[in-house]
Amino acid sequence: MGCLRLAPAPTALHRPLPLVTVPPMQITAPALLTLLTFFSTSTFAAETPAKATPAATATPPAKATATAKPTLSDIAYGTHPRQVLDFYRATSDTPTPLLFYIHGGGWQAGDKARVGSLTSYLAAGISVVSINYRYTSQARDAGVQPPVKAPLHDAARALQFVRSKAAEWNLDKVRIGASGGSAGACSSLWLAFHDDLADPKSADPIARESTRLWCAAVTGAQTTLDPQQMKAWTPNSKYGGHAFGFAGDKEKKLAAFDEFLAKRDTILPWIAEYSPYALVTADDPPIYLIYNSPPALGQDQKDPTHTSNFGVKLHEQCRKFDIACELVYPGAPDVKHATVAEYLIEKLKAPKR
Repeated sequence: MGCLRLAPAPTALHRPLPLVTVPPMQITAPALLTLLTFFSTSTFAAETPAKATPAATATPPAKATATAKPTLSDIAYGTHPRQVLDFYRATSDTPTPLLFYIHGGGWQAGDKARVGSLTSYLAAGISVVSINYRYTSQARDAGVQPPVKAPLHDAARALQFVRSKAAEWNLDKVRIGASGGSAGACSSLWLAFHDDLADPKSADPIARESTRLWCAAVTGAQTTLDPQQMKAWTPNSKYGGHAFGFAGDKEKKLAAFDEFLAKRDTILPWIAEYSPYALVTADDPPIYLIYNSPPALGQDQKDPTHTSNFGVKLHEQCRKFDIACELVYPGAPDVKHATVAEYLIEKLKAPKR
């Protein structure tokens, strides 16, 4: 079990799904085109944050049209202007599974406005929540240490808030899958691997809700926040220092990542708490990882922040704990699902455990 784990998870929400046997295939050219198109969207873009409105606006349940508008917009799950979410309700007479979407942007930018394959989920009877969260810059200004604690704990609180709305929003509070790209992918994996943050004794009913997931499917994920591991896996790594408050020193020509690596030993408890790789245990849910280029461990990468080297190493870690983990990249073996949406729709619509 990873260091600094918090509360034990309820067994009903903690057991992984049974594996589904599907004939293996190589990822196809059309699927690769879809993947590359996805990577060109706002998943990794530094989008302009949307402003929160004073009150939520309501519309009828969303349908799978060319453009779907939120059923409820800018719902506050906290007191900060960035602690808001949008809810898209799938039409159903019975409680629906939920896609819990966390946008990318390095925890420094981005917005909840765009969700990939949104109408496909709604058409499949899966409701969707897309969240905003505090940026690391805002966390740093507020004195939160380490800064990455703010976006990660915001995601957990938003998930608890959504579960508290299950009856009102017609949701199956067990079948919730997280997804996102880049930093949103890392946040999703942190939720998937972290012990339950629920506090059964809390006077706050939201805090009593679980933070565990049914599954997670992510794009371009950073699977570790340990600079030593990053450097070993991908020598030209440069990401992550800001998550722990390292900014480098321009006068000394010291890059943020170099400072991050040099001072690694001073933040080992933080790495153990916030790095998804460090948190993997045998009771974690199934995972899907997709990247837009093949791995090359130990070699410099064109995009070291989103390299599939991250995926290869997490896949190895999951296998050690017998956790189902599907890894997809161009030319990958044993591909069962060509896209995140295919994977999530199958898993979230699967029979209850």
